[in-house]
Amino acid sequence: MSDLVAPGAFLSPLVIQDAVKRALDEDLGRAGDVTSSATLPEGIRAKAKLVARKAGTIAGLPCAARTFRTLAPNIGFEAKARDGDTVKANTTLALIEGPAIAILSGERVALNFLGHLSGIATMTAAYAAKIAHTKAKITDTRKTTPGLRALEKYAVRCGGGVNHRFGLDDAVLIKDNHIAVAGGVAKALDAARAAVGHLVKVEIEVDTLDQLKEVLANGKADVVLLDNMKPETLREAAALCKGRIVTEASGGVTLETVAAIAEAGVDVISSGALTHSAPSLDVALDIEIA
Repeated sequence: MSDLVAPGAFLSPLVIQDAVKRALDEDLGRAGDVTSSATLPEGIRAKAKLVARKAGTIAGLPCAARTFRTLAPNIGFEAKARDGDTVKANTTLALIEGPAIAILSGERVALNFLGHLSGIATMTAAYAAKIAHTKAKITDTRKTTPGLRALEKYAVRCGGGVNHRFGLDDAVLIKDNHIAVAGGVAKALDAARAAVGHLVKVEIEVDTLDQLKEVLANGKADVVLLDNMKPETLREAAALCKGRIVTEASGGVTLETVAAIAEAGVDVISSGALTHSAPSLDVALDIEIA
């Protein structure tokens, strides 16, 4: 599968295997594909191709390949593109040859992965293009489909974005409710830094410049999340933070607003829309008798 993964990206084959197994279990149920089994002659073979009907950035080919190979280990899957590629409409992504029942039984699962993940990669690429003239990078959030986070965050990387934390366990992100319960910005930061090791990053969310100044005075945060600030306020915040702490802007991020946010001078811009609102890319499977 490594030849299908986007160059420079990383995706565990165990993640692919687990996601594909769950999807096939869900779709095939207890009896398998009763339609294909009932209507197709035993042993008949077929050829098919995966086609991107619309232009976009591709992600999910390793999942499609694993889907078909799970159902027929010796099936032929010849990739004509690679994750991370930007393709034109009607581009052939892969050629498939093997048992017709396996191809038809895996069709929907393969297309669901490919369409959904390519949609995320395509939306991420659109955001990244809007801010390419700045130093800012676009990143995702934890607003992902349950069970598909690793794949969706991989799709963000395929589209030219970077990843935020993968879960609650790999970085500290102190939000407004944490600050309220902990008793203030300084108390929350002191407690967090004392509790975690030297490799764990600490980020804290602020929504005013006064809170930002508290964070800078404390000196124990690695990243500050500037929440729902207007571009003019972000510009002032970025100037205060320059050379001292990494800045992340979040809230109100759309394709229409992302350029102005980036031009304010922040380092990172996070958007949940990359994963929770990306429309699926139109990908189809065209089949013929071998």
